[in-house]
Amino acid sequence: MGHKEILVEVKNLKIAFGKGKHKFMAINDVSFTIFKGEVFGLVGESGSGKTTIGRAIMRINDVTEGQIIYRGRNIHGKIAKSWDREITQKIQMIFQDPMASLNERAKVDYIISEGLLNTKNYNNDADRQQKVRTALLNVGLLPEFSSRFPHEFSGGQRQRIGIARALVMEPEFIIADEPISALDVSIRAQVLNLLANLQQQKNLTYLFIAHDLSVVRFITDRTAVIYKGRIVELAETERLFSNPIHPYTRALLSAVPEPNPYKERNKIVEIYDPAQHCYDRNPPSFKEVEEGHFVLANEQEMAKYQASLQMEVYK
Repeated sequence: MGHKEILVEVKNLKIAFGKGKHKFMAINDVSFTIFKGEVFGLVGESGSGKTTIGRAIMRINDVTEGQIIYRGRNIHGKIAKSWDREITQKIQMIFQDPMASLNERAKVDYIISEGLLNTKNYNNDADRQQKVRTALLNVGLLPEFSSRFPHEFSGGQRQRIGIARALVMEPEFIIADEPISALDVSIRAQVLNLLANLQQQKNLTYLFIAHDLSVVRFITDRTAVIYKGRIVELAETERLFSNPIHPYTRALLSAVPEPNPYKERNKIVEIYDPAQHCYDRNPPSFKEVEEGHFVLANEQEMAKYQASLQMEVYK
């Protein structure tokens, strides 16, 4: 991985909400890098902190401690106005709920143009309209749709409008926050294929946030598994699926439904019990267990995980 260009770097990120007795540490010491041109998956159950990280990179959530670096420069806290404008254009987000993320009172033309208008990223009105038309065509919608309101569209079409709104800014990096979880199953594949095709055509980099592991396996290159604000495992996606090491990852993967009914019937679902870790005297750290494969573990656990990897080699 050494030759790849690092686009986004998250270092020792901590995000807390509330103060004093009511303080809640939503993200606790999270670090990862995203390489240019890859789809990086962030997986975990509801409330694990996936969206909080995405929103922090988008600068919606404040960072309590740590750094978020984009192309070698800080993007959290107070930054220069010119840099702020640049990253507003370069980093875009596709939101989870296509019903809630679009302004019901605005026409599609304005919804897609809003970012352009805020950053003045167009020459004249004809140029702006052309950019909106192109963005709609890119997501498989007719340019005539620009004069309609969001309530006139289905969920899948609304999500395409949300994707067009992100694309019109010509971003490098898109945070896709569960972009298909609110859609019908029949529409999901269409939107996933659209995202994959757009990535190829426009050389995009994605942070793909999801809780559906089968989707993550289909679209991502590397995946990080997050549990209660901490990343417990990170590896190339196929490696993670074929050889999960952390008990939480194993439990998550064991719950994925099997298409084969015989396998499904004989499957053993693992239950994750956080009490199995003895972290009071020997706290864990995030370490590389094999090349490109990281896991949250203390010394004893690390020795056990490495032994299991050796066993796998000899099989």
